[in-house]
Amino acid sequence: MIRVAAVDDDRMLLEGLRSWLADVPGLRLVATVGTVAELTAPADVVLLDLRLRDGTLPADNIRRLVADGNRVLVISTVPDRDQVIAAIRAGAGGYLTKDNDLATLVGALHAVAAGDTAYSPELAHALANDPAGPPLSAQERAVLVAYASGLTLTAAARRAGVSPHTAKAYLDRVKDKYRQAGRPTWTKLDLANRAREDGLL
Repeated sequence: MIRVAAVDDDRMLLEGLRSWLADVPGLRLVATVGTVAELTAPADVVLLDLRLRDGTLPADNIRRLVADGNRVLVISTVPDRDQVIAAIRAGAGGYLTKDNDLATLVGALHAVAAGDTAYSPELAHALANDPAGPPLSAQERAVLVAYASGLTLTAAARRAGVSPHTAKAYLDRVKDKYRQAGRPTWTKLDLANRAREDGLL
């Protein structure tokens, strides 16, 4: 069961989410609040509106939620690539525009809960070709940094709090994302070079 919380100051959207997710197997909406500060219920994924009326900054909200152990899926009315990149760099696991259907939302929630990334279809291509580097989930980034800094796969997995098998899967996804972005990445040295180029080391 994936526990979902929603942080949005649009009450109509929150009511819509309650209705949408009420009968979805494997998902349970545990909280709907207007600000990050109001969220107290533990959740596996937090749906976070990009811009809240309380004046908080999106990146600060994301970092606060991630620091509390949450995975974050940003939802917004605006498919702005720069905002997406800023959200991902702050630690969000994905970014959906609010015009997507229930199936897309459910798929994104499952992906983010599993430590993967999820984006609105219209943003995926632009992100994959971003010159600053492909978007990585927080877990992918943690394993990459540990491994590229010189640790063995086992040690990198231990530092990231995952099994060696899971760490290898993350690294394979990281390599694939870099290759899709036109930046060949096959070896540990390649990973270290990409991490340095993108300011991760």
